[in-house]
Amino acid sequence: MSWTNPQYLVETDWLAAHLEDPALRVLECTTILHPLPEGGYRAESGRAMWAAGHIPRSGFADLTDDLSDRASSLRFMMPPAEEMVAAMARFGVGEGTRVVLYDRFVNMWAARVWWMLRAVGFDGAAVLNGGWRKWTLEGRPTSTAPCAYPPARFVARPRPELFAGKGAVLAGLGEGATCVLNALTEEQHRGGGVTYGRPGRIAGSANVPARSLVDPKTHAYLPADLLREQFAAAGALAAGRVIAYCGGGIAASSDAFVLTLLGHERVSVYDASLSEWAADPSLPMETG
Repeated sequence: MSWTNPQYLVETDWLAAHLEDPALRVLECTTILHPLPEGGYRAESGRAMWAAGHIPRSGFADLTDDLSDRASSLRFMMPPAEEMVAAMARFGVGEGTRVVLYDRFVNMWAARVWWMLRAVGFDGAAVLNGGWRKWTLEGRPTSTAPCAYPPARFVARPRPELFAGKGAVLAGLGEGATCVLNALTEEQHRGGGVTYGRPGRIAGSANVPARSLVDPKTHAYLPADLLREQFAAAGALAAGRVIAYCGGGIAASSDAFVLTLLGHERVSVYDASLSEWAADPSLPMETG
């Protein structure tokens, strides 16, 4: 069984053959997370990794510094559309360009930027299947040269329905037509591992870990039929709407990306996720 929307995923062979395309923009999106003893993570930009060696011609899209809402007390929140558009235009992304996004950690950072681009109306982006891991395992060329994409013109066409707040999640928990879906690990879903304050999950939510979507060696996505089975078992494919969450909207974007590949048309990301939910004792959580 194949993808319903294969245009959003590109293979390393395709990218290698199109690297010199003048309309192509390749962006690395890596962020490094360091677990903290008190819970949550410290985020570090992957820019130094990119500078030490990257896919030729690629630029760096910095989620920690350029693509997060600076006015929010929570990390990684979607910035206002005008800020997102201005940042992507500086990276050379805009009208008439095609974008390939990659990272070094199971595609979830690339999927996050893909989701953000989609939320401001840009449909010409794709995730590199397997990202840096698969590219380098195959012995493909790397570079330390700086990026030279010229600034672009980017017109926003916002799709606010691609993100959800806690009110929508609460309403969804009482609706049989909505699947609230946790993209964190099974251990975190049960209440162990790294937490975001209160341990566990949003009460009543299902679980498809973002890390379970890829081959652990190559970081390439599993075959479409296996991923359909995972999401079907969680009730996501039969749901009229899916709201994906995690700790701060990153792993959730990976679940949302794959659901879009599989053809689900009503998927939202709860951007604040457990960073907000777990900190509010009035909001229901459970463990076990």
